Amino acid sequence: MNIKLPAEQQEWIEAQVAAGHFESVDQALAVAVAELMAIHSDDLAWAKPYVDQARASVARGDVMSGEEYFQRMDERLRSLRS
Repeated sequence: MNIKLPAEQQEWIEAQVAAGHFESVDQALAVAVAELMAIHSDDLAWAKPYVDQARASVARGDVMSGEEYFQRMDERLRSLRS
């Protein structure tokens, strides 16, 4: 198989090989394809318990706005920095 990548992608892969993250360009591309295959075959069944838990929280009224969430996170960060 002969693959032609855009220069930017080829340079990035070659840099990853040079940095020791992969043994070869072939290995880097094999890993990338394997990850794409896994993503496309994932039926997200693992997420169902989390979705069910979130739905139950909403049904109980245990929710907050995004604005309130970020305000709480900002306060928490400030307290940790003190």
